[in-house]
Amino acid sequence: MHSCEMEPGPQAHAGQRRPSGGRSTRWRVLLPLLALALSLAHGRAAHADTVVVRIGSAEPMSGPLAAVGQDNTNAVRMAVDELNDRALRIGGRRVVWVLDAQDDQGDPKQATMVAQKFVDQKVNAVVGHATSGSTSPAAAIYARAAIPQITPASTDNAIARRGHATFFRMVADDESLGGGLARYAAHRLKLGTVVVIDDRTAYGQGLADAFARAARAHGVRVLAREYTSNQAADFTAVLTRADALHPDAVFYGGTYAQGGPMLRQMRRLGMKARYIGGDGSCMPAMAELAGDAVNGALCAESGVPLHEMPQGREWARRYRERFGDTPIQAFSPYAYDATMVLAAAMLKADSTDPRKYLAYVRDIGHDGVTRKNIRFTAQGNLVEPMVSIEVFEGRERKVIAVQQSE
Repeated sequence: MHSCEMEPGPQAHAGQRRPSGGRSTRWRVLLPLLALALSLAHGRAAHADTVVVRIGSAEPMSGPLAAVGQDNTNAVRMAVDELNDRALRIGGRRVVWVLDAQDDQGDPKQATMVAQKFVDQKVNAVVGHATSGSTSPAAAIYARAAIPQITPASTDNAIARRGHATFFRMVADDESLGGGLARYAAHRLKLGTVVVIDDRTAYGQGLADAFARAARAHGVRVLAREYTSNQAADFTAVLTRADALHPDAVFYGGTYAQGGPMLRQMRRLGMKARYIGGDGSCMPAMAELAGDAVNGALCAESGVPLHEMPQGREWARRYRERFGDTPIQAFSPYAYDATMVLAAAMLKADSTDPRKYLAYVRDIGHDGVTRKNIRFTAQGNLVEPMVSIEVFEGRERKVIAVQQSE
């Protein structure tokens, strides 16, 4: 048919005119259809001019480590929002950055499910996980899928030694943290004996092993090795055994969730030994759980304090402006930098394809909040990490030494 008009029916009289409203009725029907077609065409063109980059964030947002997990997630969200504000283009297309935040509960089994979900959803990159126990199994899943992963907090040396090309960490590892604490305890504090306790997690055991090795190498006697768990609340038995040996210090390989209550119980038992912990103890949440007992506790964290970082003060101002005046824990600046490092690699490669931009991550040379010229070793460790030795004075931490990793 060549016309949309109907021919007169057989009852029409010769010369009868068609209704005068036929043409306008026809356009009232066609115009909305034409507008819809143009809108769809415009939408397709707009879609063709954008590319969505999905950043997976895996953190313990519930459970005893929720303070760290929520803090890290906030930092990734902040980075994603700032990237969107920059109207960046990759491959000629405007980038829309999207955060996919998942709760791994600090549990290795849950972490593997989160990792597989990220793979199935084809995220472009992952910032996480926080705990070494969660990072360890998840790293293998990301490696098989060729998805770059940067942990802002996991320190276990064994993860890097597996040789996953997709694994990177923004912080010093156990050898750097444990070794730095042992050197300081031996040569500056002149401590001669220590009891080492760990929570049997990948993080706790790795850190305790590193500290014990370095302590012996620097002339400190390890009187005993004791064990607890990352679910424990009562440490009376293990502390009583430790106290009977009269150590100069108790080293705890674990996080503030158990370290705080342990320190409180040490003082309740009348123990005079000094508490020493790693980066898991070096955050505001430790003081909240330990109360006044935290005074004098020694800890170590990667890098330098937030206010001494290259962009630390300004970043903290923006963070508090966005999320309120809540305590900033130890790792959120590293989670922010991890997100920006991944974005910088995509921009340098001019591609959001993980297999294409992965090669640019290792030597990216990004100037971040936490440090300038961020680069990684062949195993994914941070190049030349710094370690800050800190002491709690009252409930505030004070830096007493900054060491470069040996």
